[in-house]
Amino acid sequence: MARQALKMARHLHRDRFDDFKLTQAIRPALELGVLPREGYRIQHHRGPNRQVRLPVLSAAVSREKLFDVFLALLDPLGPVVDVILESSHEGGEEQVESEREAIDLPILASYCLEFEDLLMNDGCTGMAVLNQNRQVEVHFDEHKLLYVYAAKLAPFERVLRDFSIPREDDLELLTEAEHIHCTHLRFTDEHQRFCHLLGVQEAMDMSSW
Repeated sequence: MARQALKMARHLHRDRFDDFKLTQAIRPALELGVLPREGYRIQHHRGPNRQVRLPVLSAAVSREKLFDVFLALLDPLGPVVDVILESSHEGGEEQVESEREAIDLPILASYCLEFEDLLMNDGCTGMAVLNQNRQVEVHFDEHKLLYVYAAKLAPFERVLRDFSIPREDDLELLTEAEHIHCTHLRFTDEHQRFCHLLGVQEAMDMSSW
C-alpha cells in the first residue's frame, strides 16, 4: 500500500513527458492511457439541434507557451467578446457557468493576465470566449486544452503555426483516457475574485448555434 502511494505521489509530481510539459492542473492516469504530446487536429461538431455543424480545432500545447497561444487565439474574435467562466469547485458532474457579455478584448486579456495562475494551474477552472455574431468560440477548458469552434479556422491555424504547433490528425487528448484533476483551496477564492472582477452573471444557454 505504501509503495503504491509513493508511486502515485511521484506520478502526480511528474509534469514532463518527453518535450511536452503539463501545467499543475491535470495529470494522465497512472496507466498512461494517453501520452501527452503537442499538436492540433480538426474535426466537426454538431450542435444540440443537429442543424449546425461547425469545424472544431482541438489543440494540446506545452506549458511554456500555452497561455501565450490562448491569448493569441483570441485576436481573431474581434474587439468585443462575451466570456463564460466555468467552475467545478463544488464537485459533482455539473459545471457552474458564469457569463459576462460585451467586454472589450484588451480588458479581458488584462484580466486573464492577472489570473494567469488560476487559468493555467487549476483543474477546476475553464473559460470560453466567444463572438456570437461571428459564431466563433475559443475554449480554454479545465484540462488546459484549447478548442476553437468556427466556420473558418484558417486564422487560428496561422496562430498555431506561428507557435510551431504541428497539425496531427491522429492526436489523442488527455480527456480521451482516464485522467486526474488537480486543484487547491486557494483557487476557489481566486475564482470568486475573478468572477467579481469580470462582473459575471449566471450563464444563459448559448448552445443553439
